[in-house]
Amino acid sequence: MATVELLFSALPEHVRTARLVAAAVARRAGVDEAVLDEVRLAVGEACSRAVGLHNSQGISSPVRVVLIEDEKKFSIEVADDAPRPAAVAAALARAAAGSAKGSGPGGVAEDIGVDSDDDMGLAVISGLVDDVEVTADESGGLIRMSWPTASTTALP
Repeated sequence: MATVELLFSALPEHVRTARLVAAAVARRAGVDEAVLDEVRLAVGEACSRAVGLHNSQGISSPVRVVLIEDEKKFSIEVADDAPRPAAVAAALARAAAGSAKGSGPGGVAEDIGVDSDDDMGLAVISGLVDDVEVTADESGGLIRMSWPTASTTALP
């Protein structure tokens, strides 16, 4: 298993670099070329979300991106240090799982007072990535995304 860790200051201009690094490592890991645009977009959305959370809450620690290559899948973890109350964390997880779609005109954001951009960003990510998990608590949030590698999608 190979792992690459990227730490960057919470500045919007660094999101592009994270996208490029993620796409390069995904390609090397064997992620299908047709999926690389989805990888770039999902990482860009997750990193932009983390940058926004850090900036809105005055957090100076870096955004963390971990790229994990193993035999069957390629995973990306984007972590932020923005604390969330338990109710917000649970609602964000529901939003990422797609259950927010039917929860009323404003979705989860309206129900609990979360920024609707947060809800929208998670909807974009869940639309791009089949295997996504969102967790958040008082110490920050984490978005885990995974794609199969060529070894798991190749025909016998």
